[in-house]
Amino acid sequence: MAIVARYRFSTSSRAALYLAAPVACIVLCGCSINLGSLTPSADKEEPARLVAPGSSLASLTEAIKADPTNPLTYNARGAALLQAGKTDDAFADLNKAISLDPNCAPAYANRGQAYRQTKRPDQAMADYERAIVLDGGYAPAYLGRGLVLKERNQTREALEDFNKAIALAPDNAEAYYNRGLLYQGEKQDQLAIEDFTAANGLVPQHAEPLVARALSYLALDKSKEAVADLDEAVQANPHDARAWVTRGLAYERLGDKAKSVASYGRAISLRPKDEAARSGFARVGGRPGQSYDAF
Repeated sequence: MAIVARYRFSTSSRAALYLAAPVACIVLCGCSINLGSLTPSADKEEPARLVAPGSSLASLTEAIKADPTNPLTYNARGAALLQAGKTDDAFADLNKAISLDPNCAPAYANRGQAYRQTKRPDQAMADYERAIVLDGGYAPAYLGRGLVLKERNQTREALEDFNKAIALAPDNAEAYYNRGLLYQGEKQDQLAIEDFTAANGLVPQHAEPLVARALSYLALDKSKEAVADLDEAVQANPHDARAWVTRGLAYERLGDKAKSVASYGRAISLRPKDEAARSGFARVGGRPGQSYDAF
């Protein structure tokens, strides 16, 4: 892959930016991702037709027409609407599910997710805690509450919730990923690597766990392991500027200026004002307008 740097920028020096800075800062500010399903589409006891992956909104609407008093169908459609970004409609369905069954833990957990996505953490926390009261074994509620606690920098409490979520549902990639971010933030990089590895095993086509694991490898001076992850990450998501700039840093540390400059150049083409990419590109001798091979 050839990268052509077609831009201009000032090469004013910010000496060794990101070589001296903690590598984790590249990823830790962007923690709210969806690696897997944050909350199931419906209750654990729900018939498979309501929770099958790929269920269309049309089919769920037909199910509601057939049985308009079933809270599980409203919960399922509410979760699907939330995934589709139709937040207002999702709230309407989840509120309906709760009005039909005030003890429906999944509906509270899904509504908590809707509140969290719309920047209402207090309401989200209340719904997650209600879900936990109703069903103390419902893993998505612990994961959701952990995410709110993590956003509030309540690290210890968030860790406890992620631990609980993983104990209840060991196949949830997002719980491992976010627990890994907590470990990474505490400089417990080996533990972070183990969690990112678990997340990657569950969702191998996602760049986020690979980039995060690479950052922990870099923190442990394991640049070869980092570049292996970053090569895979940029192929999984070629539009992830963070992955490219981190790859530039990893190859720079290995002394491979050709791949480093190509990676920084690609990051700049995706995010022209990224100071880490711009400084890295200048630091390794990049020249705007020149073509570079990334692989």
